[in-house]
Amino acid sequence: MKIKILHEIRGRIRVHLNYDKMSFREADILEYYLTSQENVLSAKVYERTSDVAVSYQGDREEVLRLFKGFSFETAKVPEEALQYSGREVNREYWDRLVNQVVIRYGCKWFLPYTLRTAITLCKSAKYIWSGLKSLAKGKIEVSVLDATAIGVSIFMGDTETAASVMFLLGVGETLEDWTHKKSVDDLARSMSLNIHKVWLMAEGKEVLVDVKDIHLGDHIVVHMGNMIPFDGVVVEGEGSVNQASLTGESLPVVKKEESFVYAGTVLEEGELIVEVKETTGSNKFDKIVTMIEESEKLKSTMEGQAEHLADRLVPYTLLGTALVYLLTRNVTKAMAVLMVDFSCALKLAMPISVLSAIREAGGYQITVKGGRFLEQVAQADTIVFDKTGTLTKAQPTVKQVVSFCGEEEDEMLRIAACLEEHFPHSMAKAVVQAAKDKSLIHEEMHSKVEYIMAHGISSMIDGRKVVIGSYHFVFEDESCSIPAGKEALFDQLPEQYSHLFMAMDHKLAAVICIEDPLREEAEEIITQLRENGITKIVMMTGDSKRAARAIGEKLGLDECYWEVLPEDKAAFVEKEKAAGRKVIMIGDGINDSPALSAADVGIAISDGAQIAREIADITVEADSLANLVVLRKISTGLMKRIDSNYRKIVGINSALIVLGVASIIQPTTSALFHNTSTLLITLDSMKDIVT
Repeated sequence: MKIKILHEIRGRIRVHLNYDKMSFREADILEYYLTSQENVLSAKVYERTSDVAVSYQGDREEVLRLFKGFSFETAKVPEEALQYSGREVNREYWDRLVNQVVIRYGCKWFLPYTLRTAITLCKSAKYIWSGLKSLAKGKIEVSVLDATAIGVSIFMGDTETAASVMFLLGVGETLEDWTHKKSVDDLARSMSLNIHKVWLMAEGKEVLVDVKDIHLGDHIVVHMGNMIPFDGVVVEGEGSVNQASLTGESLPVVKKEESFVYAGTVLEEGELIVEVKETTGSNKFDKIVTMIEESEKLKSTMEGQAEHLADRLVPYTLLGTALVYLLTRNVTKAMAVLMVDFSCALKLAMPISVLSAIREAGGYQITVKGGRFLEQVAQADTIVFDKTGTLTKAQPTVKQVVSFCGEEEDEMLRIAACLEEHFPHSMAKAVVQAAKDKSLIHEEMHSKVEYIMAHGISSMIDGRKVVIGSYHFVFEDESCSIPAGKEALFDQLPEQYSHLFMAMDHKLAAVICIEDPLREEAEEIITQLRENGITKIVMMTGDSKRAARAIGEKLGLDECYWEVLPEDKAAFVEKEKAAGRKVIMIGDGINDSPALSAADVGIAISDGAQIAREIADITVEADSLANLVVLRKISTGLMKRIDSNYRKIVGINSALIVLGVASIIQPTTSALFHNTSTLLITLDSMKDIVT
């Protein structure tokens, strides 16, 4: 692809493509291609002008080579990344906004007064009719106030004021619709499927294949804790499915043979074999959008209060108008009150503040499923952390395998990987990766694998029962024992690692030692969270006392709990809430899901179990805890912005009413200042909070 460099500074370059006309799809393909490159920090494609702006690190020539080697025909981009990119929506609303401005000032400058008056009268019918409908229902809402202001202006022959009011109302509606639509679509895209591999049942065996290789009628296996990738019918098995992303139901639904399951829902318990009925997954996005728009999740408490306050103020504005007229018998002074109301700014600025904060969080790879959760993050004073994959790195590694049964260490690792590859936990992924690094082939040699939440895995291999999991599960629940003469070897297990125990026929067969180091940024982030108002920080883990206490002491945590079960975490969260504290729960595993649901705000971290991401109110995709501080700053900044907006709206509009009643400014000027201030406050509410 040929390009022309338009402008560049160190680390940033803007180029023009030698391309006549770029479609939305082509722009999305190029943007995805560029942003997926390691040396590209960000990329923005402008399809209207065929320009591209790229921020990069490293070699400038490498960026230029990316363009030279690019082709729309050969670029590999997931279809789901293109279907609902939002680019077309942005163009639609931008064009609508530009058209409104052009038409408004085109009419004002080039059309005769008589024709402008006729157009204003025609446009006013919509607003007046809306106000009359509200009155017919016995409601005095903002629409009544708008209709009154426009109607009185026309009655007094001041059509220019009426036209200005309608223009600013129209611009406000467009901005609100645009921000709302974009926020909903961004949220829905982040909640859409992100599955690349699935288990295909082929000739009685499970085979891991790419999603694109699945066809209608194929049978796929969905293990506990995993997301269901396609719409289909259960042909074997039974399980509890969390359908909250589609229906909003808080309780899981039991699915068994002949039950229909939906793409994007998560299997909480059990195991299902599903016959695929729909492979595109396109309907998933639309279902999520509908769910979000119909739910109240996008409404924060302060947002709802602003909306209700706006409607409650309407009768007082009308009463004030009437009183001023009765006391002064001056229509102009009465109009000064009518033209300046508080409700318009309240109804517009508050929701846009919330939705803009959600959008800003998305820029930091933080998915917030509703404004109320930002509000609760701002109010929170307690954070409960899981350890593995949260405070520790998301990619633990196997450092040593200790055999207790006379078998080779690699054979023990191969068996462990065969069992662990079915389940989404960071420790399991470490075992599977270690086997892969050693090129240990582990075909399915076991019977059905049973996952016991927060404990471990149980199965049968060659007629022998095999269990793998925590010390509590293997030695206490399963009553396994250490082989005779191996006690000293067991006592010498390296203490700096976490231990995964595997037993066969109730005898310890191997211990897999896994290094799960603390995240480099963890200590600093804990300090920053305290500086940002968090007063109590707790860690709860299923790991051993030794490992948990070491981390707790290093980070200076307020409380630390070890060898806890999922119900223990949830019970602790409920206890804190009962004590009047606002609790954030942060985790990444299946065993964290009960506590994530119980907390005021549940946050799932990075590459965690799909069920954790599904249940969580907020998901942090970036592989760093630093975004937790960013999230807190956005949340507290949002609350400050809303409070500031209240004060600005009340102050400015009160001043305009006083100036109008005192005849210092005319009603037309009051209306202009009122609507202009509303627009400026709204535009200011769309700015980023964290800079």
